[in-house]
Parts: sequence; C-alpha cells; structure tokens
Amino acid sequence: MFNSSLKELSALLSGRKTSSVELTQEFLKRIDAKNPELNAFITVDHDKSLAQARAADTLISAGKAQPLTGIPFAQKDIFCAKDWITTCGSRMLSNFVSPYDAHVIERFNAAGAVNLGKTNMDEFAMGSSNETSHYGPVRNPWDKKAVPGGSSGGSAAAVAARMAPAATGTDTGGSIRQPAALCGISGIKPTYGLVSRYGMIAFASSLDQGGPMAKSAEDLAWMLNLMVGFDARDSTSLDRPFEDYSRDLDLPLAGLRIGIPSEYFAQGLSSDVERVVLEAIRFYEKLGATVVDVSLPNTKLSIPVYYVLAPAEASSNLSRYDGVRYGYRSPEYSDLTEMYENSRAEGFGAEVKRRIMVGTYVLSHGYYDAYYIQAQKLRRLIARDFSESFEKCDVIMGPTSPSTAFDIGEKGDDPVQMYLSDIYTIAVNLAGLPGMSIPAGFGANGRPIGLQIIGNYFSEAKMLNVAHQYQKSTDWHRQMPSI
Repeated sequence: MFNSSLKELSALLSGRKTSSVELTQEFLKRIDAKNPELNAFITVDHDKSLAQARAADTLISAGKAQPLTGIPFAQKDIFCAKDWITTCGSRMLSNFVSPYDAHVIERFNAAGAVNLGKTNMDEFAMGSSNETSHYGPVRNPWDKKAVPGGSSGGSAAAVAARMAPAATGTDTGGSIRQPAALCGISGIKPTYGLVSRYGMIAFASSLDQGGPMAKSAEDLAWMLNLMVGFDARDSTSLDRPFEDYSRDLDLPLAGLRIGIPSEYFAQGLSSDVERVVLEAIRFYEKLGATVVDVSLPNTKLSIPVYYVLAPAEASSNLSRYDGVRYGYRSPEYSDLTEMYENSRAEGFGAEVKRRIMVGTYVLSHGYYDAYYIQAQKLRRLIARDFSESFEKCDVIMGPTSPSTAFDIGEKGDDPVQMYLSDIYTIAVNLAGLPGMSIPAGFGANGRPIGLQIIGNYFSEAKMLNVAHQYQKSTDWHRQMPSI
C-alpha cells in the first residue's frame, strides 16, 4: 500500500477494497514510527486528519468521489490551512493558527483529499538543505547523516520514506526539484502563475511557485490537475483553460529533441552525477529521442542575480512580522522600537536575517540602480537564453544538483557553497519556466541522483510525458530507502 500510486489508491478506494479512514490510519502509524528519526513533519493532528477521512468515505459511499477523494497528502508548512498551526519553519510563526485556507489547500479540500500534516521546511523557504528550520534539520531517509535538500525537504523526505503517498512543495530557486533529486522522488515546478500563491507564505513573490512532489510523473500529473487553476485573489494567477496534464503520458518519444547545455556539464559537477545523467540521456536516445547541443551562456549569472532579487523581495515581504499583529513577540522590551527589534532578532533565524540585510541593502538609496535594476536586466538575458534554445529543442536536460546530498552541517559555515547547490535550478525560476526532477540513479555513496527536465512555458504535459516514458522503462522511481 505504501508503494501504491495515486491511481492505484484511487482504485482501491472506489472499489471499496479499503476506506479512507483505514488508509489514513496506516500512514499516520507510519508517521508516528518514522518521524522521530527523520523530523519530516512539524505538525500532525490525528483527529483532524481522520475527520477528513470520514467525510471522504461518506462522499465515496454516496457516489460523489473525485479522483483524489480519500487519499491522504502531506502539506508543506508554507501553505496556510484553517485551524492548523502554520509555522513556515520559523519561530516567528510558531504560535500562528491560520484562520483561512490557502488556495491550494482549498483545492485539496474540495476534492475530498485528507491532510496528513504539515511538513518541515527551511525557515521561510530560505535554504537548500532544510537545516535552517526552527524545528531542526530534516534527515534524508536514504542516509540519515545527509540533508534531504531544501526548502521542501520535509515533503521530499515524507514521500521518500513512504510516510505520505505524495506532498506539496514550493519552488523559489529549486526548492521542489533539488530535494526531489536528493531524496530520490519526482517533483515539478510549474510555469510561474499556474498555481495560486494565495495563502502561500511569501518569500520572493516573483519567483515563488507551488507544485507537487510524488513518487512518479504520473502521480505528479494527477496532482497538477488539482493544484492548477485561476484564483482572482492572486494578481499573478494565470486565467487559462483547464488542461488534463495526464493526457499525453503514453505518447511515444520518437522525434523528441533534447537540448543539452554545455554549461551544465562544466567545472563543479561531480563525476558520479555526470555519469548517471548522461546514462539517462543515452537511454532517451534508445526511446527515439535525438540530442542537440544548446547554450545557456548566462547560467553563470543566475546565482548572483537570484541573490540580489530574492533577498530584495524577501526584505519587503518579511517586514510585516513586527510582533504587533500576529506571530512571535519578544517578552522583554521597554518601548515600541525595542519591541520591533527584539521580536525580529529573536523570531528570525540567521539565514533569514542574512537575506533581509542583503535585500534591504540592495534596495537602499544609492544601490537600487547599481544592484537591483542591473539584476532585473540580467534576468531578461537569462530568459532569452532559454527562448533561443527552445527554438532548437523540445526539452532541456541536465543534472538537478551538482552533487548528491551532502552531510548535515557540512556547508553550514559557508553560505556561498550552499547557494552553489542551486546552480542548475535557479535560472528556471528567474525565467518563469517549468522544470522537474526525476530519479535517475545513485551516486558512489549510495545517495540518489536526479535528472532535471526543463520545458518551455506551459509545456508541463509534454514534460510529464517525457518523464513517464522513462519511468515506464526504468525502476529508479520505485526504489525505497530501507529505514
């Protein structure tokens, strides 16, 4: 049951081979058994989850079930869920009980799905290892000495350890794809604007995008059908006709053109990752695809551009946490100014403070034009590189991460080295493109390696087809850690 796909679980429920209550209870038992050693969940509430499961069983009995009715999902703790503590991995929101549902949560609730709990994450989604969480680091199920990746590391670890059939994540600079790669699961960041950001606690508003994380591309398609949809409450939400993202899963790959950027196979890429990724690309050639060389010359600029723009937006978004309206308030202060200072100093962790400081600096008088405006211009060059490449190919492939998962604490004292772990993912966010990661093998240390697939705008169905055809012929996505 723990290895079943969403399609298989849906069939079990509709065929009355199991009930949503029974299914939810089994996953809650597994969470109770495995979470103490992995720390993938921040909040679990058996009563709330089982109440949703009972309601789902009522819908199924009445013949009113939808495809995902009764199936339990883990939700990243960045999505507000009514009457659930929603912390965003921060002390600042450790006592915040959301009074409303995010649009994504509304969609799951309307479908009759079950919320298994809220997963651990880097504080305010700022991090690449899930070590910045106020609630402690998440451990990688494949090797508990290793990080799971971030910021959606809790969701990735929960799916990899089979504590949830699937989970939600968010991706600002690779935070779905990188943990999916390091934990050996599948994850997709849709085109910017397809998934509403309403009720998704903001980090960098022009980059943040929600998306699904699951064992397979087929599961991602099922989730994407639910998560994508116009929301008037989000000014960046795109109003587009409904798409069935599973419609092309079984199309053959004959004629597919795969672009290989030379910049993705240069200095900094570990040899075992390069070997596995190139083997996966050669396998695609056996499936009928052809390989073409493309160039993304401005990829090298993506990290400095990102670490100007994202902190700038973060410094603005996080200014609301002042100890006045909601969230953490310091118990000791003598006046209003000291209350602001103490609350923010005590409520935010070191990485969040670092990015607020950087963001405030680049937006300040005298530096705005020199840094922020220049970064926006370079962002357009990065997007242009992709546009030119997609004139020659249908999808771009390469590594998701330059290495397998590193050890917990290994890069904690060197933020720049931590930032470099997102070198292959950040440009996709800057361009607003869809990108995904699927399992492709293991490194010399036995830790998973992900293959990144990047598509043109609104090409999610094509990307899922490309991933699904690979997964029909390989079993990397079925591998499970022995915990």
